[in-house]
Amino acid sequence: MPDPVKTPPLFGGVNAAALTAMKQDLSPDVDRMAAHCRWLLGNGCNGLGVLGTTGEANSFGLHERKEILEGLVARGIPAAALMPGTGCASLSDTVELTRHARDAGCRGALLLPPFYYKGVPDDGLFAYFSEVAQRTGGGIALYLYNFPQQSALPFSLALIERLLRAFPGTVRGVKDSSGDYANMQAMVRAFAADDFEVYSGSDEFLQRILSEGGAGCITAAGNANSHWGGIVYARRTGPEADAAQAVLNATRKAATSVPLIAGLREIIARSTGDANWRTIRPPHLPLDREAADKVWAGFEAAGALPLPGLRPIRARAAE
Repeated sequence: MPDPVKTPPLFGGVNAAALTAMKQDLSPDVDRMAAHCRWLLGNGCNGLGVLGTTGEANSFGLHERKEILEGLVARGIPAAALMPGTGCASLSDTVELTRHARDAGCRGALLLPPFYYKGVPDDGLFAYFSEVAQRTGGGIALYLYNFPQQSALPFSLALIERLLRAFPGTVRGVKDSSGDYANMQAMVRAFAADDFEVYSGSDEFLQRILSEGGAGCITAAGNANSHWGGIVYARRTGPEADAAQAVLNATRKAATSVPLIAGLREIIARSTGDANWRTIRPPHLPLDREAADKVWAGFEAAGALPLPGLRPIRARAAE
């Protein structure tokens, strides 16, 4: 008997966990962010995870997060390509942001667990996500954000199974930023029959997770290496895919050799000649010169610079 036809993943492929551009007063700079999103979608990205960890979502208030999403859509970034982070410590804020994402036209939202309280059992997380699913009222796929290093609340296979059975078609997938490939592999294998979409949170696992039947990646380093991620997704195997995966591995290593968000801001700032990309909200800080030179040298050594298709702002302005 032939295998049943799988439902295509909504965000299958390479999704950059997009940086949030800011003005000098630390307010969101949606014009610059939209320009960056357009470049990403034109250079290897199938979709964009906005307002996640790399986008500093938890440094923004509820209204700011709404304004950023609305501003991107108003500037022509397709809502269907956006997976905004909507998970908050507050149940009501999570529901409000998830409904807002749905109403803006987004097909999916990425939800952290309620991260303030530690040691929460699976029953508590199940109750929380049950309330989110019911109060949101459908119309948008929910993706679980497994990042125990930050949230201290991992998603067990047993919890995922309960959520899939309770909310079929609504709980659609997971971004696994645990860094534990065996965990990602177990998720793919356990829930393949449910069309559960597993996205690696690390570029280094893209080729491997695709070979397992995973959906792709949602990654921070995608802000600067998505060109090579697109090659891996398109080719999967063979010399070209292997060479592109090697660039992903090297750029990921370079990006994580310094504070990750500030390091990626440095790469984009130097590549565009736009120093405003270094602006970051406290408690995060810009890199000092030594760290800035280190991450740049790492990308150079990986053969990733200049970033394909990204020209300095001064060059574009002269056209």
